[in-house]
Amino acid sequence: MRRPAPPRGRSGGSPFHSGSHRHLLAEERPAEVVPGHVDALVVPTARRAASLRHAAALADGLAVPLVALCSRWASAEATARTVDPPDLALLAVDVPRAAGLALPTLATTELLAETKFERRTDISLKRNLGLIIARMVGWRRIVFLDDDITVADPGDLLRAAGLLDTYEGVGLSIGGFPDHSVVCHAHRRTGGYQETFVGGGALAVDPVRTTSFFPDIYNEDWFYLLDDRRLRPVTVTGHACQAPYDPFAHPDRARAQELGDVLAEGVYSLLDVGRAVRQADRAFWARFLSRRRHFIDDVGRRVARWPDTPERHRMTVSLKAAYGRLQFITPGLCEEYLHAWLADRARWRRYVRRLPMRVRLEEALAVVGLGAHESVLQPGADRQRTPEPVLPSGAVIW
Repeated sequence: MRRPAPPRGRSGGSPFHSGSHRHLLAEERPAEVVPGHVDALVVPTARRAASLRHAAALADGLAVPLVALCSRWASAEATARTVDPPDLALLAVDVPRAAGLALPTLATTELLAETKFERRTDISLKRNLGLIIARMVGWRRIVFLDDDITVADPGDLLRAAGLLDTYEGVGLSIGGFPDHSVVCHAHRRTGGYQETFVGGGALAVDPVRTTSFFPDIYNEDWFYLLDDRRLRPVTVTGHACQAPYDPFAHPDRARAQELGDVLAEGVYSLLDVGRAVRQADRAFWARFLSRRRHFIDDVGRRVARWPDTPERHRMTVSLKAAYGRLQFITPGLCEEYLHAWLADRARWRRYVRRLPMRVRLEEALAVVGLGAHESVLQPGADRQRTPEPVLPSGAVIW
């Protein structure tokens, strides 16, 4: 059953913001869960290889492949040297820029290219690569896991996988440090009611049944969970823990998040009241952007009442950065982005349906432009740990 919408007043200090969207879930924590099997753990990573040790231990314990999609401080070779449980099946890939891959050109990415809203991270690209590779190989139950997430009970991953028979996305409930946007962190830190939602940091999906994609924008996982009208059947089970970080360490984080936060919070606010994604027209965005300005102002006033501490200063600077970026977001841009996203959904669906199915891993890598090696050991086919040379693309398979 769906949870009822939070009662009025649970905005927790701001009438301009919804502190929870969890009532949109098809069901939360289903009582009857039959554990399934996991086909692979997929970890987009940009940190040093040591950050993958927990995911590697989970994959090894479940006897499933670990797919490490590497960039920045992460590399395929370092991963292969560092993450080495004796029976682990590992695919590690150095992910190049999107332009170097055989992927469809997305209107949402082109719309923001060479503007102040262009995204500087590659998390969406990595997650999309994970979906494509898994689909071609035939993995039906993959779990996305961020490299700063820990899962105490590996059985929670099996229970999440089992629920994919009923749901199109199953998230683990992420505790520890709350993973909100910078603005929502400030809202929460100053007494605002703010729940976490289902996110890509710990998410089980079926990449064969589902043809959605992660757009290149903050809150890309919220968009992945939508169809053309509303939230797809999604639920939550089990627990994961987010490592702490300082959301106010640099105001650029708030600037980079603002457009994605506006778009996702705006769309989900429509869903909260039973309306559809396509009803987010220019008039709606004009109203929502006004609410967003009031919301940031409201949080800023609460921050200003705090004692004069370094944290208050960092929060104030970050809120000013978010507010400054908000001034460049127009109703027309929001409407245009949603139109581009809907077109991209259709474009991505056509693309994945043309992909070859049930191919070997090296063939799947070649299809997306990553290259392959003829003697690659299929992860899971032979549990002997046999190293292979670096592939032309920078991929390493063990």
